[in-house]
Amino acid sequence: MARTNLNVGMVGYGFMGRTHSNAYLQAARFFDVPYQPVLKAVCARSTERVKGFAENWGYQSVETDWRVMVQRKDIDLIDIASPNDTHAEIAIAAAKAGKMVLCEKPLGRTAAEAKMMVDAVESAGVPNMVWYNYRRVPAIVLLKQLLDEGRFGRIFHYRSQFLQDWTISRDLPQGGEGLWRLDVAVAGSGVTGDLLAHNIDMALWLNGPICEVTAMTETFVKERKHNLTGKVEPVGIDDASAFLCRFANGSMATFEATRYARGHKALFTVEVNGEKSSAAWDLHDMHRLEYFDHRDEGRLRGWKSVHISDGDHPYMKNWWVPGLQIGFEHTFIHQVADFLQAVGKKEQASPTFADGLATDYVTDAVLKSAKTRQWEKVSAG
Repeated sequence: MARTNLNVGMVGYGFMGRTHSNAYLQAARFFDVPYQPVLKAVCARSTERVKGFAENWGYQSVETDWRVMVQRKDIDLIDIASPNDTHAEIAIAAAKAGKMVLCEKPLGRTAAEAKMMVDAVESAGVPNMVWYNYRRVPAIVLLKQLLDEGRFGRIFHYRSQFLQDWTISRDLPQGGEGLWRLDVAVAGSGVTGDLLAHNIDMALWLNGPICEVTAMTETFVKERKHNLTGKVEPVGIDDASAFLCRFANGSMATFEATRYARGHKALFTVEVNGEKSSAAWDLHDMHRLEYFDHRDEGRLRGWKSVHISDGDHPYMKNWWVPGLQIGFEHTFIHQVADFLQAVGKKEQASPTFADGLATDYVTDAVLKSAKTRQWEKVSAG
């Protein structure tokens, strides 16, 4: 089919810049989309490094000032893959310039910051999306379909974890390139906004609004050398975060995230328990959905391990033959494809900035509860 070119301006060349760039290159090759993404420009502060990134990924030009790129007439979409403290300013400027805006998660360092971003894109009427890519895991999309079909009946429990171990060493510094997630001024929070934001977004999508939370957080290493100042400074981010919550549908939930779970690099899990069925998923085995249906014949009742690779599973008809699985990078390709299809229909593909704000309202409540040691209501906006 004939496609209209859609010129992409990328801010950032790190891990997320690579995943996003790959997604733009692959989406139109595997999905029937109305637009052909064109890697028009990439922006970063280091001229030498951004030129190398542009050459490797096929960007046509480079910029070292995002303000210049946002104003370029030959760019249709601004993709923000830079640290959290840059999200709001870039997104607001891009929206005012009439650009489509895609932004890495969390949307803002706080809900107040995210609200300004939502107001900007809605006032400008531009397509927008937050990169909560785990919504595009085929097994999770299948779980969403099963929930929407009512196969679980009433939901009783929801539980989710995101466990890592990469910050355990007290010799690890904070701040600067690669370690900005440990600098509260840049990141906004620690694992609450970085890891639990994924868990929360998925929970809101699968199970509906969260009403109230009670939480605790911990910073295990209180001081670290800062890469930019060279001084030992207090650590302001949370190393671990756990909370209980109640959903609007009456279900109870537990959430936990940490960077201090030795032996876990990216253990992201979800389990849902309903009156009729249960399901569980694990990022380490992302192409499988564990499913239990109490309505099965008693003699054969038990957990099923469903291998998500067949043509009737979400997204899989666009990939390989049944039995062959896909990986992490494909979730970003799925997200780009869904975004392009929605733009072609003049619709908004989720998660929108408004969806990202909903997650930030929950993370704000979690951080507040950890300080007050009380149940806190989640703002509805």
